[in-house]
Amino acid sequence: MKISSGNEELDRFLTDIEEKPGFFKHNNFEFVEIKENSAILKAELTENSMNPYNIAHGGLIFGLGDMAMGTALGTTGRKGVTLNATINYLRPATGSYLLAKAEIIKKGKTTSYLKCNIYNDKDALVATMDSNYYFIS
Repeated sequence: MKISSGNEELDRFLTDIEEKPGFFKHNNFEFVEIKENSAILKAELTENSMNPYNIAHGGLIFGLGDMAMGTALGTTGRKGVTLNATINYLRPATGSYLLAKAEIIKKGKTTSYLKCNIYNDKDALVATMDSNYYFIS
């Protein structure tokens, strides 16, 4: 699904992510909503998303949250990389998809702090994340 943020440079960045093979595409991620300082991403859950207990793999959940926070950071017009991240798994992630809702809490000169909540298809909170990012541009 093509999404427009209203920012030409950011839209090129998002299109590049969507169209190239890689982590985003491999894990069935898609952009749902991109606004200034925030992003919502969706992951369709397939049999390849599951751990041996038939719940979404923790690494997939972490990757979705990290990608959502990185996308939110991208709305600033700057590029950043993850310095550290913490995730709290609250309940088994089951259903047909997950939604990660990320927002910038504090934007500094060289680093930023972001939070992300991850929900299942029943709108139940399955995980929370927070992360510090370092600006590389």
